[in-house]
Amino acid sequence: MCLAVPAKVLALLPDAMARVDAGGVIKDVSVALVEDLAPGDYVILHVGYALSRLDPEEADRTLALIAEMVTAGAAETPVVS
Repeated sequence: MCLAVPAKVLALLPDAMARVDAGGVIKDVSVALVEDLAPGDYVILHVGYALSRLDPEEADRTLALIAEMVTAGAAETPVVS
């Protein structure tokens, strides 16, 4: 199974790298596969590589769905005493 998540570009770094925010996780990733990025752009991130640019509204919807799944999963986790 593959998982790709939206990430916001915070800063462009040397050597085709960028610092991104993926739902609160700050990480340096390769952006060699995506041209003409700027801080504030959103990308689809998979195992340390930005694969493509993403529309900001779509990124927001996807991040909200991920947060909802995490919250729902936490609510369903049984408490063991």
